Amino acid sequence: MRVVFAGTPEFAVPCLRAAASKAEVVAVYTQPDRPAGRGRGLTPSPVKLEAVQRGIPVHQPENFRAAEAKAVLRALKPDLMVVVAYGLILPQSVLDIPEYGCWNVHASLLPRWRGAAPIQRAIEAGDTRTGVCLMQMEKGLDTGPVLLAQALDIGPEETGGQLHDRLAELGAKVLSDALGLLRATIQLPPHPQPAEGVTYAHKLDKAEATLDWPQSATVLANKVRAFNPWPVAEAQLAGERVRIHAARALDEAHDAEPGSVLRAGRDGIDIACGSGVLRLQTLQRDGGKPISAQDYRNARRDVFA
Repeated sequence: MRVVFAGTPEFAVPCLRAAASKAEVVAVYTQPDRPAGRGRGLTPSPVKLEAVQRGIPVHQPENFRAAEAKAVLRALKPDLMVVVAYGLILPQSVLDIPEYGCWNVHASLLPRWRGAAPIQRAIEAGDTRTGVCLMQMEKGLDTGPVLLAQALDIGPEETGGQLHDRLAELGAKVLSDALGLLRATIQLPPHPQPAEGVTYAHKLDKAEATLDWPQSATVLANKVRAFNPWPVAEAQLAGERVRIHAARALDEAHDAEPGSVLRAGRDGIDIACGSGVLRLQTLQRDGGKPISAQDYRNARRDVFA
């Protein structure tokens, strides 16, 4: 079975490994190398690095508008194209090239959280359950019928990074199972997505990272979890900007102004919110490393006596 794999970030790497273990991956498509790091040098994607290590040919078109790009894909004679966080919308003319069409591994239980950032948006919204769907791709944004799905619980303190890693491995398992069934000529029945319950996971924006203290402590704690490791929540604390890597909501009534410090103890620094209290546990000063709230308090004895 000839498979073409399309993916870009670290999330897609376990799926590439799963595809290579179940089929002949004849080519990998990934985003063009982008500037990254302090030197802004061109950096290959994690999927490209994995493909090169495995000796799989790599293609990096800007898009599939040109007839040449489609001709190259067509010449590969793929039975199936597997797409995982590729970063490009594929036109119908591309979806029609493989014999079995294109499969997409998506990190949510569709139709909830279609779009670019389903992992972080699930945590931000306070969801307690998510999962992975293997979808038969069609022209719409994550609208295709679901072929296989598997759910998992979101831990009460789980961060975006931790859930990302678990879902990446779960996605690889779901893909591996589906490829095994296809190799055994077992057809996967498509299940159209219901019209009810559609939500969109819009791309993360660094501007969202600033915490708004008049919001509830629960909402802010979810944002802190969701935005770890990127873009990382931030706020003004005692006159300086800090990044907040870990925090928890306390169900505590108060009459204080949102954003004011209620107390600073060994367990954390407690900030008044619109409702409840947010206990800051791990913080980062500009130019520094993440430290415990106690170490931060010790570093600012002028403020926290």
